Amino acid sequence: LMRENNVPEWYIESCKKIKYLFPKAHAVAYVMMAFRVAYFKVYYPKAYYATYFTVRADEFDADYMAVGKEKIKENLLEFRDKEDATTKEKNMVTILEICNEMYARGIEFLPIDIYESDSTRFLPKEDGILLPLNSIAGFGGQAAESVLEARKDGPFRTIDDFRERTKVSKTIIQIMREKGYLSGIPETSQVNLFEL
Repeated sequence: LMRENNVPEWYIESCKKIKYLFPKAHAVAYVMMAFRVAYFKVYYPKAYYATYFTVRADEFDADYMAVGKEKIKENLLEFRDKEDATTKEKNMVTILEICNEMYARGIEFLPIDIYESDSTRFLPKEDGILLPLNSIAGFGGQAAESVLEARKDGPFRTIDDFRERTKVSKTIIQIMREKGYLSGIPETSQVNLFEL
Protein backbone atom coordinates (compact mmCIF):
# COMPACT_ATOMS: atom_id res chain seq x y z
CA LEU A 1 0.00 0.00 0.00
CA MET A 2 2.87 2.37 0.77
CA ARG A 3 4.62 1.59 -2.52
CA GLU A 4 1.36 2.06 -4.41
CA ASN A 5 1.20 5.55 -2.91
CA ASN A 6 4.77 6.38 -3.89
CA VAL A 7 6.17 6.42 -0.34
CA PRO A 8 9.96 6.67 -0.58
CA GLU A 9 11.87 3.42 -0.06
CA TRP A 10 13.96 4.90 2.79
CA TYR A 11 10.74 5.56 4.74
CA ILE A 12 9.55 1.98 4.27
CA GLU A 13 12.96 0.63 5.36
CA SER A 14 12.90 2.91 8.42
CA CYS A 15 9.46 1.62 9.37
CA LYS A 16 10.72 -1.96 9.20
CA LYS A 17 13.65 -1.12 11.48
CA ILE A 18 12.08 1.04 14.17
CA LYS A 19 8.34 0.30 13.79
CA TYR A 20 7.58 3.96 14.52
CA LEU A 21 8.53 7.32 13.06
CA PHE A 22 8.27 10.51 15.05
CA PRO A 23 5.24 12.46 13.73
CA LYS A 24 6.11 15.76 12.08
CA ALA A 25 3.52 17.65 14.15
CA HIS A 26 5.11 16.34 17.33
CA ALA A 27 8.53 17.54 16.19
CA VAL A 28 7.08 20.94 15.28
CA ALA A 29 5.52 21.21 18.76
CA TYR A 30 8.95 20.57 20.34
CA VAL A 31 10.58 23.23 18.16
CA MET A 32 7.84 25.75 18.99
CA MET A 33 8.29 25.04 22.69
CA ALA A 34 12.05 25.52 22.36
CA PHE A 35 11.47 28.94 20.77
CA ARG A 36 9.13 29.94 23.59
CA VAL A 37 11.61 28.83 26.24
CA ALA A 38 14.47 30.64 24.48
CA TYR A 39 12.38 33.83 24.14
CA PHE A 40 11.63 33.95 27.87
CA LYS A 41 15.18 33.02 28.80
CA VAL A 42 16.50 35.97 26.77
CA TYR A 43 13.84 38.64 27.36
CA TYR A 44 12.29 37.67 30.73
CA PRO A 45 15.10 35.86 32.57
CA LYS A 46 13.68 36.24 36.10
CA ALA A 47 10.36 34.74 35.00
CA TYR A 48 12.23 31.95 33.20
CA TYR A 49 14.43 31.01 36.17
CA ALA A 50 11.58 31.32 38.69
CA THR A 51 9.45 29.01 36.56
CA TYR A 52 12.31 26.59 35.94
CA PHE A 53 13.09 26.21 39.65
CA THR A 54 9.40 25.90 40.54
CA VAL A 55 8.64 23.23 37.92
CA ARG A 56 11.88 21.32 37.43
CA ALA A 57 14.00 21.67 40.54
CA ASP A 58 12.64 18.98 42.86
CA GLU A 59 16.11 18.63 44.38
CA PHE A 60 16.51 22.37 45.06
CA ASP A 61 18.30 22.98 48.36
CA ALA A 62 18.83 26.61 49.41
CA ASP A 63 21.88 25.62 51.47
CA TYR A 64 23.69 24.62 48.25
CA MET A 65 22.08 26.90 45.68
CA ALA A 66 21.15 30.23 47.24
CA VAL A 67 24.72 30.90 48.34
CA GLY A 68 26.22 33.22 45.73
CA LYS A 69 28.26 32.85 42.59
CA GLU A 70 31.56 31.60 44.05
CA LYS A 71 30.03 29.03 46.39
CA ILE A 72 27.83 27.72 43.54
CA LYS A 73 30.95 27.01 41.49
CA GLU A 74 32.56 25.17 44.43
CA ASN A 75 29.42 23.07 44.98
CA LEU A 76 29.18 22.33 41.27
CA LEU A 77 32.77 21.07 41.11
CA GLU A 78 32.24 19.01 44.27
CA PHE A 79 29.18 17.19 42.89
CA ARG A 80 30.57 16.78 39.35
CA ASP A 81 33.77 15.14 40.59
CA LYS A 82 32.09 12.82 43.07
CA GLU A 83 32.48 9.23 41.89
CA ASP A 84 29.93 7.65 44.23
CA ALA A 85 27.32 10.40 43.80
CA THR A 86 23.74 9.54 44.73
CA THR A 87 20.87 10.10 42.29
CA LYS A 88 19.90 13.20 44.26
CA GLU A 89 23.44 14.60 43.95
CA LYS A 90 23.53 13.87 40.21
CA ASN A 91 20.21 15.71 39.79
CA MET A 92 21.60 18.62 41.79
CA VAL A 93 24.39 19.10 39.22
CA THR A 94 21.88 20.22 36.57
CA ILE A 95 20.18 22.60 38.99
CA LEU A 96 23.54 24.00 40.12
CA GLU A 97 24.47 24.61 36.46
CA ILE A 98 21.25 26.60 35.97
CA CYS A 99 21.96 28.52 39.22
CA ASN A 100 25.47 29.28 37.99
CA GLU A 101 24.07 30.56 34.69
CA MET A 102 21.52 32.70 36.56
CA TYR A 103 24.20 34.24 38.81
CA ALA A 104 26.38 34.93 35.74
CA ARG A 105 23.49 36.96 34.32
CA GLY A 106 23.36 39.08 37.48
CA ILE A 107 20.23 37.54 38.99
CA GLU A 108 20.31 36.45 42.61
CA PHE A 109 18.09 34.62 45.05
CA LEU A 110 16.35 36.71 47.69
CA PRO A 111 16.15 35.26 51.20
CA ILE A 112 12.93 33.72 52.42
CA ASP A 113 10.42 36.21 53.78
CA ILE A 114 7.77 34.59 55.99
CA TYR A 115 5.24 37.21 54.86
CA GLU A 116 6.04 37.29 51.12
CA SER A 117 7.42 33.88 50.10
CA ASP A 118 5.09 31.34 48.53
CA SER A 119 4.97 27.81 49.89
CA THR A 120 6.40 26.13 46.77
CA ARG A 121 6.77 28.71 43.97
CA PHE A 122 9.84 30.82 43.29
CA LEU A 123 8.66 34.40 42.73
CA PRO A 124 10.33 36.89 40.37
CA LYS A 125 10.85 40.24 42.11
CA GLU A 126 12.56 43.44 41.06
CA ASP A 127 15.77 42.62 42.98
CA GLY A 128 15.92 38.89 42.18
CA ILE A 129 14.02 35.66 42.76
CA LEU A 130 12.30 35.13 46.12
CA LEU A 131 12.84 31.67 47.57
CA PRO A 132 9.77 29.61 48.57
CA LEU A 133 9.34 28.33 52.09
CA ASN A 134 9.89 24.70 51.06
CA SER A 135 13.44 25.51 49.91
CA ILE A 136 14.47 25.27 53.58
CA ALA A 137 15.91 21.78 54.12
CA GLY A 138 13.37 19.66 55.98
CA PHE A 139 10.52 22.11 55.40
CA GLY A 140 7.83 20.10 53.63
CA GLY A 141 4.89 21.34 51.61
CA GLN A 142 2.41 20.89 54.42
CA ALA A 143 4.47 22.97 56.87
CA ALA A 144 4.92 25.66 54.20
CA GLU A 145 1.17 25.77 53.59
CA SER A 146 0.55 26.12 57.33
CA VAL A 147 2.71 29.28 57.34
CA LEU A 148 0.67 30.73 54.45
CA GLU A 149 -2.56 30.01 56.34
CA ALA A 150 -1.23 31.42 59.62
CA ARG A 151 0.00 34.68 58.11
CA LYS A 152 -3.51 35.46 56.87
CA ASP A 153 -4.34 36.23 60.52
CA GLY A 154 -1.80 39.06 60.64
CA PRO A 155 1.83 39.51 61.65
CA PHE A 156 3.47 37.10 64.05
CA ARG A 157 3.91 38.82 67.41
CA THR A 158 6.58 36.45 68.71
CA ILE A 159 8.38 33.27 67.73
CA ASP A 160 6.14 31.47 70.24
CA ASP A 161 3.14 32.89 68.34
CA PHE A 162 4.68 31.70 65.05
CA ARG A 163 5.20 28.18 66.46
CA GLU A 164 1.66 28.05 67.87
CA ARG A 165 -0.10 29.31 64.73
CA THR A 166 1.93 27.36 62.17
CA LYS A 167 2.52 24.13 64.13
CA VAL A 168 6.00 23.79 62.57
CA SER A 169 8.58 21.76 64.44
CA LYS A 170 11.17 23.19 66.81
CA THR A 171 13.88 21.96 64.44
CA ILE A 172 12.48 24.04 61.56
CA ILE A 173 12.13 27.07 63.82
CA GLN A 174 15.77 26.65 64.89
CA ILE A 175 16.89 26.49 61.23
CA MET A 176 14.80 29.57 60.40
CA ARG A 177 16.25 31.41 63.42
CA GLU A 178 19.83 30.55 62.38
CA LYS A 179 19.23 31.69 58.78
CA GLY A 180 17.73 34.98 59.98
CA TYR A 181 14.26 34.30 58.54
CA LEU A 182 12.68 35.16 61.91
CA SER A 183 14.81 38.24 62.63
CA GLY A 184 12.87 41.15 64.05
CA ILE A 185 10.37 38.87 65.77
CA PRO A 186 10.81 38.71 69.55
CA GLU A 187 11.33 35.29 71.08
CA THR A 188 8.45 35.50 73.54
CA SER A 189 5.93 37.97 74.92
CA GLN A 190 7.02 37.13 78.47
CA VAL A 191 8.46 40.07 80.40
CA ASN A 192 11.48 39.49 82.60
CA LEU A 193 11.06 41.54 85.79
CA PHE A 194 14.79 41.47 86.47
CA GLU A 195 15.52 43.27 83.19
CA LEU A 196 13.20 46.18 84.04
